[in-house]
Amino acid sequence: MSKKQNGNADIVDVARVAGVSISTVSRSYNHPDLVKPATRKKIEKAVQKLGYIRNRAAQVMHGRRSATIGLVVPTIDNAIFAEVIQSFSTELDNHGFTMLIASHGFDLDREYQMLRKLLEHRVDGLAVIGLEHSEASFQLIEQQGIPTVAIWNYDEAANVSCVGVDNTEAGRLAARHLISLGHREIGLVFPSTKGNDRAQGRLKGALDELHSVGLSIPDNWQLEAPYSVAEAKRACTTLLQQDKIPTAILCGNDIIAQGALYSAQQLKIDVPNDLSVMGIGDFKGSGEIEPSLSTVRIPAKSIGVQAAELIAEAVIGSQPTRLAKKCELRVMPRHSTAARAG
Repeated sequence: MSKKQNGNADIVDVARVAGVSISTVSRSYNHPDLVKPATRKKIEKAVQKLGYIRNRAAQVMHGRRSATIGLVVPTIDNAIFAEVIQSFSTELDNHGFTMLIASHGFDLDREYQMLRKLLEHRVDGLAVIGLEHSEASFQLIEQQGIPTVAIWNYDEAANVSCVGVDNTEAGRLAARHLISLGHREIGLVFPSTKGNDRAQGRLKGALDELHSVGLSIPDNWQLEAPYSVAEAKRACTTLLQQDKIPTAILCGNDIIAQGALYSAQQLKIDVPNDLSVMGIGDFKGSGEIEPSLSTVRIPAKSIGVQAAELIAEAVIGSQPTRLAKKCELRVMPRHSTAARAG
């Protein structure tokens, strides 16, 4: 077996061991559909035997695509984005791309720095969560002329391609479900809306729907909680220990709603007979907890798949530079909500 001085096999070694030409090895990576399956299998065996790793950096220096897509998310510390990240990554792989991921901790200035780092790695495209970003980030994307897709939010007027839902509609649907059950005393527990257009839209939609039927929410029934079950539980406990408490709590996402359920359980408040709890998201497990969580389903898997398809096609050049795709929301009534007694 021939090896280079640094001990690493190169494409010449792979071609020799596989019994094919160097151009065939290259073609098997860049245009696998043009190489016979039997030949690809021989090349794969040679690659595995030699421990060959492609030098993508060299390809990028020669002006070829790196076959990587950079994704920047607010957090990877909980389940909120897990399903969309997984489906996005899997679909990218189906298109021959690899995902590089970074998180910014809900700090849009830090997001700009993460985008710069991904661009330094010569990614072919970028994906971000939501449509609210710093002016510096938008300017960077425009300056680089790189295909970009915003995931999770839909807005026909967005200045980058987007795949997602109307979060204002999600808030409306959640509030409408509680109103339809006869609830008129409703508390709101949402994450901070700073730098978070998902929370902004949902809160606006919920308040608009409540106001449309003449309902107002006391200030002490509007609380803020981060994306943490424990912190949400503490916030909801503060709400539920007041002299007068709501008959329902509308939560900005299912993480906070889980915290509300645990708080009610700790305080021995019966859900749903004495308190209804409504979430938004329908994350994995929301239908299995006790009681099962009523929520508004955001089709995370479909959003991830469509976003990956869009960015892959944009990089290849078969899609227009800007597209907006709207995914449908669905109310999922379960056991955490019930009609208001009396």
